[in-house]
Amino acid sequence: MSCRTILVTGGAGFIGSAVVRFLIKQTDNKVINLDKLTYAGNLESLVSVAKSPRYQFVQQDIVNTKAIRAILTEFTPDAVMHLAAESHVDRSISGPTDFIQTNVVGTCSLLEAVRSYWQSLSSVKAKAFRFHHVSTDEVYGDLSNRDEYFTEQSPYAPSSPYSASKASSDHLVRAWHRTYGLPVVMSNCSNNYGPCHFPEKLIPLMLFNALEGKPLPVYGNGEQIRDWLYVEDHAKALYTVLQKGRTGETYNIGGHNEKKNIDVVYTLCDLLEELAPEKPEGVEHFKDLITFVEDRPGHDQRYAIDATKIRADLGWVPEETFETGLRKTVQWYLDNPAWCRRIQDGSYQRDRLGLFAQ
Repeated sequence: MSCRTILVTGGAGFIGSAVVRFLIKQTDNKVINLDKLTYAGNLESLVSVAKSPRYQFVQQDIVNTKAIRAILTEFTPDAVMHLAAESHVDRSISGPTDFIQTNVVGTCSLLEAVRSYWQSLSSVKAKAFRFHHVSTDEVYGDLSNRDEYFTEQSPYAPSSPYSASKASSDHLVRAWHRTYGLPVVMSNCSNNYGPCHFPEKLIPLMLFNALEGKPLPVYGNGEQIRDWLYVEDHAKALYTVLQKGRTGETYNIGGHNEKKNIDVVYTLCDLLEELAPEKPEGVEHFKDLITFVEDRPGHDQRYAIDATKIRADLGWVPEETFETGLRKTVQWYLDNPAWCRRIQDGSYQRDRLGLFAQ
């Protein structure tokens, strides 16, 4: 895929921006970043690549099939990496409609635009084209047996409106491949963490609260288990799938780092004791801020990825352990207070196009 054009949907989001940064900094590809810029879209996460002549930002909603067709015609991408999605479970519980609209209707609209574009390509370009759909391990539901892992053959059993909407989008992509022959590859990943993460998710929320001396709210007893994947490892894995993945195949991407939520918070507090010793007024130890709150409805107990297939077939393995990745993550937030401050006060949303778009 070297020296080709890749369209990334959701490229201003957490994982999407990591993918865009990776593509610009570590490959020769041109990147078209297509993003609606919801609250979770932050162009400040792309400042380091925004002035590259190989980078172009386009603001658009994937639901708008006509507009997406025009963008595809204008930029003639050789591949599409589809990461645009509503992704916060709590928000899906309080407002599921937005998740259906973006994750289901939006994916359908995007597939139709891409199918029309792909069918217009020459036979050589059509054969080389790929549509990479990026999904989550949450579509598989819950694991009750500690010895079980999600594989690419695991049945779907989503628990939340978010995971149900992502499961629906997965099924749509497979249907467009089977029915129309659209050349797709798919991937399902475990929990991501790392720089530029919006502070509604566990690790950045706890970090931001701790630094301000606020309570660290842990759902239930904190015994829920997740497999943690450093976002930059994930970006490399996604590019590997795009380059080497077999058409029609799915690849599970995991970090080999199963941790209880409460242990994640304890580890984060220990790191802050070391890296941010000047505590907020009234705080003796960061762990003292931990509070247990009522569990959310339908909260899955355990997710765990079996990443054997991507390792055996494509040669990808994560480079970071949870400990090394979390240290890098905490240090990044401590080194980038302006990014954090603008997220917290909402100023990242003001004049962002004029400041950071090409």
